[in-house]
Amino acid sequence: MAHADRPVTLAAIAGAHGVRGEVRLKLFGEGAETLRAFSAFEAGDRKLTLTSVRPANQGAVATFAEITDRSGAEALRGTLLTVPRSALPPLADGEYYHHDLLGLPCVATDGDALGHVAAIENFGAGDVVEIERPNGKRFMVPMRPEAVPEWDSERLIVTRAFADAN
Repeated sequence: MAHADRPVTLAAIAGAHGVRGEVRLKLFGEGAETLRAFSAFEAGDRKLTLTSVRPANQGAVATFAEITDRSGAEALRGTLLTVPRSALPPLADGEYYHHDLLGLPCVATDGDALGHVAAIENFGAGDVVEIERPNGKRFMVPMRPEAVPEWDSERLIVTRAFADAN
């Protein structure tokens, strides 16, 4: 299992919304609804208690108990909202959090080192893992069993044919 206390960024405060301390959020997760699962967030060196959140164009609008006016909201612009990895819901077999894959070493099925997971994209047909080779060049493989037969908290294994095709 990945580091249980490693912070996971779920959103960033993009600025104030209105005059009563509401904030606009840029979301890094599945949507505004997923934030409701958490009552508190780490925000830099403070804790913020979520009192409400609703979807808004390209993000969400949230209210935190500790932010009561526009200047307080504006002062937090750019602040990342995180939760400990251990606070995330458990995963079913075959599921993963992008956060857990980023930075993992990648090896081919024959054991050759390929680099590390640099990014995970989704262009509509499922996740695609972007792997950066030691020389800085990158290649992508679909996050499907034929391309990535195995992964855990230590490494991601890529089928040799997919590594060679790139």
